[in-house]
Amino acid sequence: MLDKGMRLLAAACAMLGLQSAAMAAQWPMPAQGNDLAGEVQIHKAAYEDTFADIGKAMHLGYLEMVAANPFIDAWLPGEGREVVLPTRYILPDVERTGIVMNLAEYRLYFYDKKGTLYTYPIGIGREGWSSPVNSTSIVMKTPNPGWTPPKSILQEHAEAGDPLPAYVPPGPDNPLGPYKMTLGLPGYLIHGSNKKFGIGMRVSHGCFRMLNHNVLELADMVPVGTKVRIINQPYKLGWEGDTLYLEAHTPLDDHGEPSVVDKHQLVLELIHSRSDVQDGARIDWNRVRETVAAETGIPEAIGTRL
Repeated sequence: MLDKGMRLLAAACAMLGLQSAAMAAQWPMPAQGNDLAGEVQIHKAAYEDTFADIGKAMHLGYLEMVAANPFIDAWLPGEGREVVLPTRYILPDVERTGIVMNLAEYRLYFYDKKGTLYTYPIGIGREGWSSPVNSTSIVMKTPNPGWTPPKSILQEHAEAGDPLPAYVPPGPDNPLGPYKMTLGLPGYLIHGSNKKFGIGMRVSHGCFRMLNHNVLELADMVPVGTKVRIINQPYKLGWEGDTLYLEAHTPLDDHGEPSVVDKHQLVLELIHSRSDVQDGARIDWNRVRETVAAETGIPEAIGTRL
């Protein structure tokens, strides 16, 4: 039986012509030896659809929707237009436990102990307020949090002519939304939002911003002490059966800025770092170049096992 909140969300999905959002956020873990989860979906846009609306219903961020649909107007796709939902993922190259947040793809992964993958879009630190690459844990969980802006943020807003109060009580105007999870890194949180736009973008002061229904679902599943790893992997390699896949996102540097590094060199180094790929795969280098250039965020087949 769906609770009231999930019934309302399912109704919203039905209005958008989408499948249940409760299912879109979770996928079975891949079988042993495989690295891909989920599947790409197609949504036929209604006249009133925007990428922000579709993303909210389907647990997708704005920038990943844009990357997967580079030739479609994000604000007016057009009635009947087929919009790609990039809901297939190569799992990040780290231990598949706890929470993993990959900055380069603006996405959080949670591996529960029953073999289910949950994955949600996140907003990360904007220019001058980069989110850190680090390992930590959840040290506190707080429903309906109030917000005391730090001095740095108070000063920033005052200088911009938009002064903040010293304290914002819980409620619809609170920037932390309905829930916050405090990380072991001082000053950093996973939290909801009072804004309708910005999830899946570089928008925060370094914290990790989630859609409100996503943060409530995640908070209900993860206990205090859950391990959290923050990584920056713009390129991910993975096997599905005997096929090798590459997933490419725009690289971010250590300050969260789009990187000017040699992208093809990064991918070459990644391939050479993996013995199962370097010595065990026949690679189509034209497909590698095309995938890196396109940066759709969708896994593309680039080779096969020898």
